[in-house]
Amino acid sequence: MLSFLIRRLLQTIPTVLAVVLLVFVLFSVVPGSIASSMSDDVDPQVELRLKQQLGLNDPVYVRFGNYIGKLATGDFGTSFRTRELVTSMIAKRAWPTLQLIFTAMAFSVLLGVPLGFVAALRPGGLVDSAAMVLAVSGLSIAKFWLGLVLMYFFALKLGWLPSFGYGDGGLKYLLLPAVTLGVSPMALFARTTRAAVLEIMTADFVRTARSKGMSETRVVKWHVMRNALVIILTTVGLQFGGLMGQAVVVEKLYSWPGIGSLLVDSVLQRDIPAVQGSILVVVLAFLAINLLVDLLYGVIDPRIRYA
Repeated sequence: MLSFLIRRLLQTIPTVLAVVLLVFVLFSVVPGSIASSMSDDVDPQVELRLKQQLGLNDPVYVRFGNYIGKLATGDFGTSFRTRELVTSMIAKRAWPTLQLIFTAMAFSVLLGVPLGFVAALRPGGLVDSAAMVLAVSGLSIAKFWLGLVLMYFFALKLGWLPSFGYGDGGLKYLLLPAVTLGVSPMALFARTTRAAVLEIMTADFVRTARSKGMSETRVVKWHVMRNALVIILTTVGLQFGGLMGQAVVVEKLYSWPGIGSLLVDSVLQRDIPAVQGSILVVVLAFLAINLLVDLLYGVIDPRIRYA
């Protein structure tokens, strides 16, 4: 287990370096700068002085080397616009993003997985048909459109929930963004669970358990569920990373002060250190979650061994 963990950690280093290099080069060749984003008619002398102060006139390889050196010490740089440490900016935004993602994931898992199980246990029935219609609809609906619809009905018409904002971070502010973000993974979990359960139900070891007189409840609990959880857990891990990216749209739509909204604002303002730091945090979170999922495989299925 320890050797597997060390090997996986070492494998993440090239991925992180590739992401850092790609983002750095991309924003180095994109037209515009922090000075031009402040005003359309900025004085050329002011723009030149600002670039010199920020080191933007240095060659790309020099700036990249300086950035990697700081990154190795945990320094994500300083924001061009606010002159605040990027690590401090991200730390302030991390908790709202985590609230949103974990609430959306809990909503999608608690609804999608049981729905897929029930649909698979009664294939072709009313529940199965309704679940698949819901799954296809959930995967097809655009998040910004769904968010606007939920705002219209539950905030403007019914007045049950606030339409946007973070407020005190309570459930009433969190509910609409979390549902908007969680509908798509909920539909995916329902389809994945249904497909996994249907496949396992026809396996030889399930038929053997039934032939030995084991009740259907025990067959589902001890054979079907445990084997399906490996596939479901893989999907959950991948969706965590997906939600980190999809949260960008939802956070801007609901004025949610998370890392996603910070990323969008920083891109528009050409605040390169903030953009790089935000993307790097998203990538690291995705890699960490998938590493955790790999380690949980052995807990769910003892047959899995790590060489």
